[in-house]
Amino acid sequence: MSSTNIALLGAIAGFTIYLGLPIGRLRTPTPRLKAGLNAVAIGILIFLVWDVLTHAWEPIDEGLSKHHWGPVASGGLVLVAGLAIGLVGLVYYDGWIARRRQAAARPAGPGAATATELAPRQRSQAGSLALMIATGIGLHNFAEGLAIGNSAAQGELSLAVLLIIGFGLHNATEGFGIVAPLAAEGERPSWTTLLLLGLIGGGPTFIGTVVGQHLVNDTLSIAFLGLAAGSILYVVIELLAVARKTGLKNLTTSCIFVGLILGFATDAVVTAAGA
Repeated sequence: MSSTNIALLGAIAGFTIYLGLPIGRLRTPTPRLKAGLNAVAIGILIFLVWDVLTHAWEPIDEGLSKHHWGPVASGGLVLVAGLAIGLVGLVYYDGWIARRRQAAARPAGPGAATATELAPRQRSQAGSLALMIATGIGLHNFAEGLAIGNSAAQGELSLAVLLIIGFGLHNATEGFGIVAPLAAEGERPSWTTLLLLGLIGGGPTFIGTVVGQHLVNDTLSIAFLGLAAGSILYVVIELLAVARKTGLKNLTTSCIFVGLILGFATDAVVTAAGA
């Protein structure tokens, strides 16, 4: 199979993310539906955090078993740095954005902070959260693309194809996770917004596939996986805060469970391939 065909299949695997994005266009979802969508997204993202960290730890674990302390130290430091930037960095970035919004929306006089002024800020927060999810998933998908490209470069075409199928199925559920905050806030994104979110979340799979065919580097993969894990974990914390406000504990718990099962189910093909 040619490099061009592998890259094309990598693009298909990434852009199946668009299968889940149109859910964000639902009109006036009920409070229970919004809470359910938010909770399912939490379950999917929790699975992704586990999946990402598992793959990031593999080369470090291999180095430990072989007593290769240099790669263990470098890989461990890169993973810690990636987690710190992805998690703590987003906390500071979000705080900085919030302060800028407050300064821009400062009322002109007493009593000017009305409900109409607060509503756009809520919608903007939902859009920012969706963008953060797309970015975190994009970093994760870049690492997936590296795995596809590396497999093809090493002549393991059957494994590369299985990875493409598995990641394609998995990315379809990730699209749903991206738009869940928008649905939870009742914000209906435009098709242009969905196109952009899909490019951010799914496009890196194609880029990673192209890069991975020419570059096999565990440290680079660990770096992107660490960034992805940190940023996705930050988003999970934010979505849990939204879920708590709904007060629908039983529904939230059940839907988080459903999201976890969806994550494991769509990852089954990749696991069967030995990845």
